[in-house]
Amino acid sequence: ATDPLYILYTSGTTGSPKGIVRDNGGHAVALKYSMKAIYGVEPGEVYWAASDIGWVVGHSYIVYAPLLQGCTTVLYEGKPVGTPDPGAFWRVISQYGVSAFFTAPTAFRAIKRDDPNGEHLRRYDLSKLRTLFLAGERCDPDTLQWAQEKLRIPVIDHWWQTETGWAICADPVGLELFPVKPGSATKPAPGYDVQILDEEGNQVPPRQTGSIAVKLPLPPGTLATLWNDDEGYRRGYLTRYPGFYLTGDGGFKDEDGYLHVMGRIDDVINVAGHRLSTGAMEEVLAAHPDVAECAVIGVADQLKGEVPVGLVVLKAGVQRPDAEVATELVQRVRDRIGPVAFFKTAAVVKRLPKTRSGKILRGTMRKMADGIDFKTPATIEDPAALEEIRGSFARLGYPRKSV
Repeated sequence: ATDPLYILYTSGTTGSPKGIVRDNGGHAVALKYSMKAIYGVEPGEVYWAASDIGWVVGHSYIVYAPLLQGCTTVLYEGKPVGTPDPGAFWRVISQYGVSAFFTAPTAFRAIKRDDPNGEHLRRYDLSKLRTLFLAGERCDPDTLQWAQEKLRIPVIDHWWQTETGWAICADPVGLELFPVKPGSATKPAPGYDVQILDEEGNQVPPRQTGSIAVKLPLPPGTLATLWNDDEGYRRGYLTRYPGFYLTGDGGFKDEDGYLHVMGRIDDVINVAGHRLSTGAMEEVLAAHPDVAECAVIGVADQLKGEVPVGLVVLKAGVQRPDAEVATELVQRVRDRIGPVAFFKTAAVVKRLPKTRSGKILRGTMRKMADGIDFKTPATIEDPAALEEIRGSFARLGYPRKSV
């Protein structure tokens, strides 16, 4: 049961990829359980996780979980747009009678960008599709609400990691469907005691942001160790808060116990002594009607310590001047979060650099803006995207010569 099943490397967005060791027995138990409890799928139904088999979603939910549950699983080689159009996903769902669909928010942002009115969706029969699940990167409320409006089914944002192999937090369709709150991954899955801790390791009150940690022991299916690096496993995950697994993400719980994941701990920036979430700023930018996707990073500033810089990709067909949109975005953040955010710079870019699994390379962009040497992640989708962003930073005056 505890023999290694596979070694899978993390995406490398926050440092060197780490070799996650998965066991056999607990992994099989957790994944089979999750198919009914989390995804509400019965044997014989068609389940589709639109991912790459090389990523944890592909390992867990293209290969192991659906087959353990006796489901038909779909293997798809292609993109959500451009193969040949933004209706690619809808064609597959219609053709194979998919009941539950799982993909990344990045894919839906691409579809929303190229087909904002959902015209391609209306060409297909999606009557068998009961639920859409999103994970892999934080889902902004605007993207989730767009998907809900177009599909008219529950759209469920859930949260987990390569390390855990299955959901830490989710809306458990097969147990009890809780009301969806856009921006939240709902509640901890059975087996996970998720707590929000401050710097000293104390639990914080509702709506106060802190570090998301899981009280030990971890449930079945989660990582056993790091390949050839037991000490690295202890140092990276278990020592920051003794008795807890450190997820590396920050966020808060609300009064109903819903978890809101606001991004990596590194994505909390310090502006003149105020700790601010770049995820909260991204929510504001993503809600702009012309914005398809966005990223906010903190860059070094001699006066403030750090200041936020926003990068946005516009929806297809937007013809307005970039400067006009950027001005509106700056004002939106000022109105929603306040002058304390010191959000004064937004730039329209052609695309954002991502890993092949769709995660935006915020850490790499932050180093680039600060003029710090960085290593291009081996998992990057297209290295040319980084050079494009370098040009955008140069036009904004980054890196600063005096910092």
